[in-house]
Amino acid sequence: MSEKSPYASLHEGESGASNAKPEPGDAGATFVLESKGKWYHAGFHLTTAIVGPTVLTLPYALRGMGWGLGMTSLTVVFFVTYYNYALMSKVLDHCESQGRRHIRFRELAADILGSGWMFYFVVIVQATINTGVSIGSILLAGDCLEIMYSDLYPDGPLKLYHFIIIVTVVLIILSQLPSFHSLRHINLASLLLCLGYTLLVVVGCIRAGASRDAPTKYYSLSSSKFNRAFDAFSSISILASVFGNGILPEIQATLAPPAAGKMAKALSLCYVVIFFTFYSAAISGYWAFGNQVSSNVLQSLMPDSGPSLAPTWLLGLAVVFVLLQLLAIGLVYSQVAYEIMEKNSADSTQGVFSKRNIIPRIILRTLYMIFCGFMAAMLPFFGDIVAVVGAVGFIPLDFILPLLLYNMELRPSKAKPIFWVNISIMVIFTAVGIIGAVSSVRKLVLDANQFKLFSNNVVD
Repeated sequence: MSEKSPYASLHEGESGASNAKPEPGDAGATFVLESKGKWYHAGFHLTTAIVGPTVLTLPYALRGMGWGLGMTSLTVVFFVTYYNYALMSKVLDHCESQGRRHIRFRELAADILGSGWMFYFVVIVQATINTGVSIGSILLAGDCLEIMYSDLYPDGPLKLYHFIIIVTVVLIILSQLPSFHSLRHINLASLLLCLGYTLLVVVGCIRAGASRDAPTKYYSLSSSKFNRAFDAFSSISILASVFGNGILPEIQATLAPPAAGKMAKALSLCYVVIFFTFYSAAISGYWAFGNQVSSNVLQSLMPDSGPSLAPTWLLGLAVVFVLLQLLAIGLVYSQVAYEIMEKNSADSTQGVFSKRNIIPRIILRTLYMIFCGFMAAMLPFFGDIVAVVGAVGFIPLDFILPLLLYNMELRPSKAKPIFWVNISIMVIFTAVGIIGAVSSVRKLVLDANQFKLFSNNVVD
């Protein structure tokens, strides 16, 4: 059993049970990661962190593997990620029972692995992922607004960066909600929105695939073995990124202690939503368009040439739902940055809405959102960069560290299958991460001739 670490967020009481109060002076824990939520609130947060517009890339992931391997890979990643997150939650529960309740991923990893560099590794990877997702959310939300504007005013003067500014201003206002827990109603709406636009897209795909004007469906793969292998690993990397979140400890931290067992219910809620959204979107989109499906199936329903393959009202409503959910996703993935800021800038001895705390909160969160908005406007090809970050970020945090932490903290016997199952998953997804990173860099290089700073078009 690992010794109690200075990284532990909560101190052990005389009885050995975890103390529910954060360390004195830790305003990040007191304000941003306040532990007041129910299990279903954590389910809303987790669903928002995982089930986003990336669900619309799943038909494209199947395109690189075909029906058999594609559906098998989707199912394997579904169960592996559920298993990984469940083990991560058990590690957190076990630490809490030992008087070492952790509310931050970085402190959990440093405590169990006993390495100061691991603390900074998780900080850097987590911050890169979260900032990248926030920038991507602003970029895609601005793109949604531009799509609607261009449809209404084809020759209008507004450009992509104007809509990015609008989205950034809205997020600056919403980002003043002080805590992760205060997003629970927004994240419930986010859950309903992802169900809504997935249903609309599925209906659109079925209608497009069954219509007389349906595009010819081909499900064949590349004739080159090398390209087939490369496409398959790229698709698996997409699946790994789609299922990733990297902030499960911070989400579990929002639960009112004791948190033991509550996250299992939250995970179950989240994965019921994942099952219905991911499988329905993947199957209907790939069935309707085959190997001609775009990286975003909405683009296949709205081809550049020819009429739309779904009713305008359906596509418009789907875009609105995607836009609104992107705001929630941007807020969720900003929480770790806000927690780091407030740990060092706020005073936990004063009220969350005191003048002493509210002024630095407004300034720092506004500056953070302005930075994300500026990067989104400057780098409209950011999707390619995020793909690289996802391969080298989500896979370590969601596919490797949870299993390593479980084996180190709970120390299952090497004679038990769970030990070797964990080792196998770590080895396989380390290889997937490396190959996925190579694949993403390759796409970045191939798309380089399309890159233009402050472009009015998002690179596909």
